[in-house]
Amino acid sequence: MAATWIDLLDPTAEELHAKSPRELEESAIELILENPEHDDEPRPTLHGHGDYIFGIFLVAVVDTEADSVYYQQVDVVITHDTLLTIRKTPPGNKPPYDLATVREAAKPDDSPGMLAYRIVDDVAERYLDLVDDLDAEIDELEDDVESQSAELTRQRISALRHDMLHIRRTLGPMRDAVRRVTVNACEVDVGPEVFPDDVEVAFNAVYDKLMRALDGLELTRDLLAGVRDYHQAQISNSQNEVMKRLTVIASLLLVPTFIVGLYGQNFRHIPELGWHYGYEFSWALIIGTTLFQLWWFRRSRWF
Repeated sequence: MAATWIDLLDPTAEELHAKSPRELEESAIELILENPEHDDEPRPTLHGHGDYIFGIFLVAVVDTEADSVYYQQVDVVITHDTLLTIRKTPPGNKPPYDLATVREAAKPDDSPGMLAYRIVDDVAERYLDLVDDLDAEIDELEDDVESQSAELTRQRISALRHDMLHIRRTLGPMRDAVRRVTVNACEVDVGPEVFPDDVEVAFNAVYDKLMRALDGLELTRDLLAGVRDYHQAQISNSQNEVMKRLTVIASLLLVPTFIVGLYGQNFRHIPELGWHYGYEFSWALIIGTTLFQLWWFRRSRWF
């Protein structure tokens, strides 16, 4: 049976009540109308509410220009004959979730459950692309470790790590929500079946894609850990080079200081004290030992 598809972008409470195929519960309405201007995104979910199914899905998007990740939210209300999608504009006037790809893939006789599958499948595909984008970001960061400042590298590693943890907290619940469809655990209580067998089979493919995205994210975290270790090794090498140069400087000053201190002792019977060339001899000794040390350190490649 062909489905009726209603799409809303940033609806008001009045518009939501007018367009909704069912009278929604207050908990679902609060989640739909919740202001997106906050740090903690809603938790992805998909569960039954009497005679309809309510779901929340988040799509993480990499902003390459700002080197950040933002989230596009799409909520769904599914009945046996109608699909309602509610999209929200992300903070900072970022573009909302685009349903153009889903509309192109949809068929005229798709049921609401099949349309919901196509949306979730598109979300899963975008997460697979997201993992590839993160890998590219990490490769670029690794190439810049030696050229950019250590503080900038540290900040970028910290930001990527935070983004990946947030993505994982989003992917995990989304995988669990899709899993509930495959085991028929979120079906409506009354009316025709929303997720028939063919839709459940299709959701199995989405579940596999989300698992692949999670596995890819784990590999990405390992790659970032490798960049972090490489960055720490670079810092250690730089510190070692500084310590070597300081050691050279200290050694160059140590021998002349010893010579000056030796002949600066207030004793009468210092052999060179009454020598006519004693002053020139001390300078020659200082210069000679300094040149010898410079030759030795240079041969040892300390500078």
